[in-house]
Amino acid sequence: MNRLTLALDVMGGDIGPRITIPASLSALEADPMLSLVLFGDSQQISPLLENAPSSLLERIQIHHCTKTIDNNQGISHALRHSKGTSMRLAIEMVQKGEVQGCVSAGNTGALMGLSKVLLQPLEGIQRPALVSLLPSMTGDKTVMLDLGANVECSAQNLYEFAVMGSIFAENRLNLVYPRIALLNIGVEEIKGHQSIREAANLLEKSTALNYTGFIEGNLLLNGVADVVVSDGFSGNIALKTLEGAAKNLLSLLKGKEKQPIFKSFAKFILRFFFKDAYHRLKRINPDEYNGASLLGLTAVVVKSHGSANVDAFARAIADAALQARLQIPQKILAGLQRY
Repeated sequence: MNRLTLALDVMGGDIGPRITIPASLSALEADPMLSLVLFGDSQQISPLLENAPSSLLERIQIHHCTKTIDNNQGISHALRHSKGTSMRLAIEMVQKGEVQGCVSAGNTGALMGLSKVLLQPLEGIQRPALVSLLPSMTGDKTVMLDLGANVECSAQNLYEFAVMGSIFAENRLNLVYPRIALLNIGVEEIKGHQSIREAANLLEKSTALNYTGFIEGNLLLNGVADVVVSDGFSGNIALKTLEGAAKNLLSLLKGKEKQPIFKSFAKFILRFFFKDAYHRLKRINPDEYNGASLLGLTAVVVKSHGSANVDAFARAIADAALQARLQIPQKILAGLQRY
């Protein structure tokens, strides 16, 4: 494990430093070779570091800034008024080569827009995509992209997503010739938008890619594909639907704290007999796999859920560190020569 430094936008997310600072300390404790540069309001950050061990504080730098990008701001407005914000300053530090990656729970559109402008897409990639690892019921993981960065996509865009997803799966999951599927409303060749059908034709012609055909939403968590490709509109809806369904089922199994004894007992019995299913559902909880990467950029940028808790944000930091160590952007750039 080699040393590396990441820049964090600690003001992003629904709660900001009260989540991101404890998460930063947790990530540093778990990774002794990691250092962090925190961008945000020092008056909010410093009190949260008062009781931190000196061994962790030695690996933290604080860059004070009070400006932030609001989650409700439109992309154009956010980009025009981004100068001096915690998000932009963090990305600029990556641009200068002073750190190896960036993590933010802030405005997704702004993060994508600033990253494209400041870091630039890799040569040969028209549009970067949001990618994440989905847990499957088999215990394996599935790479899925795009998850919301590109609402409308051409066939060429989808083909490039497949290429990036395949390279990502090879290096992140140690897979050989990963199986690629296109998310569609059916498995028949005549189904779906024209761009999806055209993308299927492009993928079928590539012998370097292991394209297996269309996949429907009901099989996303069944491990039938290693890489699932979609436009950002469909991918985001599919992801949020899976996350919402998993959280609701977990809530049902957990039950409420204040309820009649017989109901509590019934919940206990239910969880006992469905223990294995309960733990599988927990893996689908977004807190368990938090962190979507902006794949196709010249450097590592990870987007955390805005509602992420401490453990979830710490996982996003750990994922960014792993991708930086694996040199994922460089691997994608080199791999593009094969396709």
